[in-house]
This record gives sequence, structure tokens and C-alpha cells, in this order.
Amino acid sequence: MVGNRPAPSSDEKRLASMLKALGNPIRFGIVEYLARKKTCITADIVEATPLAQSTVSQHLKVLREAGLIRGEIEGPATCYCLDREGFRWLRERVDRWLSGCC
Repeated sequence: MVGNRPAPSSDEKRLASMLKALGNPIRFGIVEYLARKKTCITADIVEATPLAQSTVSQHLKVLREAGLIRGEIEGPATCYCLDREGFRWLRERVDRWLSGCC
């Protein structure tokens, strides 16, 4: 709680989680990569970064839990893409949040 402000709502917690996930330069880069490629498997993302597969998997987990990407199992691999609904929600909340100031 900040000052006399009530505890954060579930929407505020979700927004903070998304912004925190995007605040990491590696995760931001993964999101940019997925935006360009539209969809790809974990191995493609690993190839595009200087990181180990396990590290990339951890970053993908954070992005998935924040509602920014989706992963679907395709045989032995997981295919990732941006969660369009998650980004739509994020854009709407940021627009609402900043509407009174900028």
C-alpha cells in the first residue's frame, strides 16, 4: 500500500507483472523476436540469443506467466507466439493509466 491507497487490485497486479516481465532486456528482446517471426520453437529463440537453453526457458516461463506469450507443444518442441489478447489488454490498461497525464 502506498500512503492511504488500498491494496493493489488484480488488474494492477497483472499490469505490474507484465511491465516487470518486459523490463528485462533479454525478455524484451524475445518479445521483439517473436513479434517479427510470429511463431517459433524454443530452439529458434535459443539460437537468436547468446544464452543457454535453460536460461531461455526460464525467460519464456516468466513471459508466459505474465500473459505475454503462449506456448503450444508440437511433438518434442514447444512453439511460442505472442499472446495477442494479453498485449491488447496491456495496451488498453497503459492507455487508461496514462490518459490523464500525457
